[in-house]
Amino acid sequence: MKLAIGSDHVGFELKPVIIEYLEELGHEVTDFGPYSSERTDYPIYGKKVAEEVAAGNFDCGILICGTGVGISISANKVKSIRAVVCSEPYSARLSKEHNNTNILAFGSRVVGSELAKMIVKEWLDAKFEGGRHSKRIEMLNRI
Repeated sequence: MKLAIGSDHVGFELKPVIIEYLEELGHEVTDFGPYSSERTDYPIYGKKVAEEVAAGNFDCGILICGTGVGISISANKVKSIRAVVCSEPYSARLSKEHNNTNILAFGSRVVGSELAKMIVKEWLDAKFEGGRHSKRIEMLNRI
């Protein structure tokens, strides 16, 4: 799977841990920045990753900021993006199965590296169930 990843300065330290984990799982990962821990603004990277996913250049994306909230809000401004912020694996799995989320966000101030890996794994392993959920996704697409 091809994944796009981005963060802000707060998520910068957790990002390489997640990139390494994704590569160990056999995924191709492209880092859209930032490339240092210098203070920056999360909307820049939320938008970059979301635009790449929306354009079909990547299968999905992962975003990291302090809580995951701000960067997920910025990603959700891009048409056809369904970004979810998760702090535990169960919601991550259900977000893919029921909502067909295409970007996962979490906060480096909220989850540690091992929990982040568990969240990522559940999300990546989950498959959209379709069926009754497809109608709702179409409704979202019309908003």
